Amino acid sequence: MYDLFLLRFLTLFFYSGTDIPMVKTLYFSKNGLYVLEQRLLPGTTTYVRCATHKDVYRAIKDMSVRGAPAIGVAAAYGVALAAGEKHFRTAAQAKVFLLSAISFLSSSRPTAVNLFWALKRMGTVLEKEYASPVLLQKALLKEAHAVYAEDIRINRAMGEYGARLIKKGSGILTHCNAGALATAGYGTALGVIRSAHRQGKVKRVYVDETRPYLQGARLTAWEMAQEKIPHVLITDNMAGHFMKTGVIDAVIVGADRVAANGDTANKIGTYSLAVLAKYHRIPLFVAAPTSTIDRDTPTGSHIVIEERSTEEVVYIGKKCIAPAGTKALHPAFDVTPAKLISAIITEHGIVRPVNARTIAAVKLQKR
Repeated sequence: MYDLFLLRFLTLFFYSGTDIPMVKTLYFSKNGLYVLEQRLLPGTTTYVRCATHKDVYRAIKDMSVRGAPAIGVAAAYGVALAAGEKHFRTAAQAKVFLLSAISFLSSSRPTAVNLFWALKRMGTVLEKEYASPVLLQKALLKEAHAVYAEDIRINRAMGEYGARLIKKGSGILTHCNAGALATAGYGTALGVIRSAHRQGKVKRVYVDETRPYLQGARLTAWEMAQEKIPHVLITDNMAGHFMKTGVIDAVIVGADRVAANGDTANKIGTYSLAVLAKYHRIPLFVAAPTSTIDRDTPTGSHIVIEERSTEEVVYIGKKCIAPAGTKALHPAFDVTPAKLISAIITEHGIVRPVNARTIAAVKLQKR
């Protein structure tokens, strides 16, 4: 009964106080992990219950939960769930199963480094000795809760740092959804926009619809409407036109992986925006927690780009928009070279210029 009441309450989405995240992207209860089913937004708001780590895998794989930070948080809880799926006689026996669960979860999506960061962090919990499987399970859940809480705190910090880069009366272009829905709460790129808006700096947000999955149209525009932040939806191929007309003062995007030299993978279409912004002398800012920085990946050319299905391109909802049998290419991400990025906004401050030296100097989040 309590969980049902909580679920109904959370679907209202509104919380008192500006320091609390507007959207509950996911939450954990004694009955499992509940994730907001983002594929049904904005028309339907419902939560999907994940009772096992395989349920979490499917939620990540199918994009019920999406956005690099949110994927990491969900994966952390997936490991905690795995610890309670079977009756283990000893902690050592549980660890064998948990290592298998971590490996399985890591195969859900290849590009967002936060997934691997979170799983590695949960793996460090397994390195300690435990008197019983129950104590191990409690330690894993405690760590997953910490990952969740830290993500919200980090997003707020990024928002405050990033708002300093925004001039009063700015028109801001954003791509995909890097908001509360892509994180545990508040958002990365949209976190910056939220903070700047509260300081009276945002004139209008230009929201790319973000083909083919329409995260901008379905999710970012929805988030902006909830907080009454002035915004307008544009198709992806309109960005250059609006930059030319002078209404865009800054571009702010999120990131799924930042290589050691500053090259950044983000939702497909970001590279095109970066080239356009450079030509029109408009700053392009990347908002990303330090958990997104991958120093083990030397350059953007080493980032594995996820290839998704033809169906996500030729269908909008259940409506096919192409001739039967049409094949489509669908890289989910592209890589923006560091030289096209004006600054990277982290929870520790602003990184600029963006290059191997400045990235190496960044203090990384707990691993």
